[in-house]
Amino acid sequence: MFQAIPSIGRRRALQGSAAAFVAFGLLLWWLLPLDESSPDGKVVFSTGTPSGVYQLYGELLQEALAKDMPRLDVDLEQSDGSQENVQKVATGKADFTIAASDAVEKYKDEGGRGADRLRGCVRLYDDYVHVVVPRKSPVHSIAQLKGKRVGVGQEASGVRLIADHVLAAAGLDPRKDIQPVPKGIQEVPKLLESGKIDAFFWSGGLPTSAVSKLSDRFDIKLVPIGADLVQKLHKPDGRSSFYRAALMPADTYTDGAENDAGVPTLAVANLLVTRAGTDATLAEGITRTVIDSRDRIGEEVHAAQRVDLRTAIYTDPLQLHEGARRYYRSVKP
Repeated sequence: MFQAIPSIGRRRALQGSAAAFVAFGLLLWWLLPLDESSPDGKVVFSTGTPSGVYQLYGELLQEALAKDMPRLDVDLEQSDGSQENVQKVATGKADFTIAASDAVEKYKDEGGRGADRLRGCVRLYDDYVHVVVPRKSPVHSIAQLKGKRVGVGQEASGVRLIADHVLAAAGLDPRKDIQPVPKGIQEVPKLLESGKIDAFFWSGGLPTSAVSKLSDRFDIKLVPIGADLVQKLHKPDGRSSFYRAALMPADTYTDGAENDAGVPTLAVANLLVTRAGTDATLAEGITRTVIDSRDRIGEEVHAAQRVDLRTAIYTDPLQLHEGARRYYRSVKP
């Protein structure tokens, strides 16, 4: 009897230690993301031009995905912008991309190859249309661009699509009534500064670093895009129903001297796009990372701060991917 008591105590102590160990293990399993749960393989993410917001956003998202899904290899590929991005995902040359909703609409309306397979994961942030001219320019409206040398973006860019739409709404033929210069945001600021062009179009989040840097060294102003032009774009024979009237803060790039009340313009939503055949677990995980990393990415891409879980699910004109739908259901209050 005398020796049995310590033996029972030892057994109870061992049992208690084992139970504690199991509980600790379960806690670790619950709290720590194990590599085995991460999708593996390689995905191609089509971004945009080197100086554009899509490229920077892609780089920051790549970093976030490396933490959340360490077994996944994310390969970033630059492009001319939204129109090329949509085509690359639709035809299987890329797995994910960011594209403006008007470019998606155009590809679907034209019956582009694989258009029926396109799916949305997240409504991201809005792009704002910039029409930039020197501060002393006599141009104060889109119609006054007639005859001017205008940077309109590369052929496959979202900028080119929007520029064509806005010019047409103002009664200008984008091919005949201006001198189109097919250059993107990495080139047009220097061309404007050196007097080789008179204006340029850009569509991007606020602020766009290339425009900010230009305004730091060169006096610019933003040409307003009035609500009347947006209304024309919304008509049945207009170019897109996905544009909305917006107001760019007057001090986004300048001191606001030209327009103290802000600059009327139009905005268009960006979407995270993939294909119907993308693995649902992968799409769910990437959707989760996009939402969870909003604040981290937003420190460098200010437009990303506008990603909102309440509106992220609205990916018109695309159906929501099943993996993304699974994520939104999991976080529904």
